[in-house]
Amino acid sequence: MINVTRAFLPKQEEYQAVLKRAWDKHWLTNRGELVLELETKLKHFLNASYLTLTTNGTLPIQIAIKALGLKGEIITTPFSYVATTSSIVWEGCTPVFVDIHAEYLTIDETKIEAAITANTSAILATHVFGNPCHVEAIEKIAIKHNLKVIYDAAHCFGVTYNGQSIFNYGDVSTCSFHATKLFHTGEGGCWITNNEDLNKKMYHHHNFGHDGPGKFYSVGINAKMSELQGAMGLAVFPYVDQLINERKIIVETYNQELEGLNLKRIKLREQTNWNYSYYPVLLKDENTLLKLMAKLQNNNIYTRRYFYPSLNNLSYTNEADVPVSEDVSKRVLCLPIYNGLSIQEVGEITSLIKSVIH
Repeated sequence: MINVTRAFLPKQEEYQAVLKRAWDKHWLTNRGELVLELETKLKHFLNASYLTLTTNGTLPIQIAIKALGLKGEIITTPFSYVATTSSIVWEGCTPVFVDIHAEYLTIDETKIEAAITANTSAILATHVFGNPCHVEAIEKIAIKHNLKVIYDAAHCFGVTYNGQSIFNYGDVSTCSFHATKLFHTGEGGCWITNNEDLNKKMYHHHNFGHDGPGKFYSVGINAKMSELQGAMGLAVFPYVDQLINERKIIVETYNQELEGLNLKRIKLREQTNWNYSYYPVLLKDENTLLKLMAKLQNNNIYTRRYFYPSLNNLSYTNEADVPVSEDVSKRVLCLPIYNGLSIQEVGEITSLIKSVIH
């Protein structure tokens, strides 16, 4: 069976060797030495001013909304994982959907200003499949209208844009270290910001609001990463370059084998150094997508509809006129890509695709 993705696991003894440090100290949570070491390594690797690890990739979005004091409406994309929109609603704000670019699949920056009202407090945009939004245009709009900017960069580990980490744009960026991500800690995530004051607020929010053992800086929740997660991250981290290079080979093989077929691939924004984390294809219509999914599944190959449905169809959101997102969400399919997927298996997948798509 070939799944759309599979978690990379280092050798078990490598994980256990790191974990033994926590065992020896009987320190399993509350920001032990493993979490602190991983934060330091990631901060240097990603060239981040401030980076804090969390127990998953959704909580940083919610904490960012809280720390920035956002109220009212937040402009966002309907083409993302549900966590982007649910975080807005969870924090008592209203998502206002702006349609996406038909090729980049990120929020269409040319349509943002028309959605701004007196109640708009921020823009929450997603770098889709690791493909950057038009961050320069979004920054200009935010400055002009005095808006905050949060980027959901869950798919962006290792991505650079214009020569710097994509995480360095906006007021804050969030990332996911879920087991299926390029770099992972089993479950986990982080936020990155260049703003020291904002980082301080978010830091306190993620640890119950504690400001020392007996003092509380503000309201807070528990979003801390455990030492068990930190150990997994430290065991996976040495393999990051290898993981990216292996995925690059898979992507290049897909590109070669699927050349000339009636499907489209995502268009990467210029000046992007991508991380090869996903392989989405756009089929001509939903019927073709369903036919292809069935063909592959009948051969024990499992794809996934990232992202479906368009988030404006959620029961807790308002109606929105987003025809591109509605269309794309029905036609986009992510093909299997993970470390350990062999070139022979990629050949089997593409042969089946060619039997359906011409």
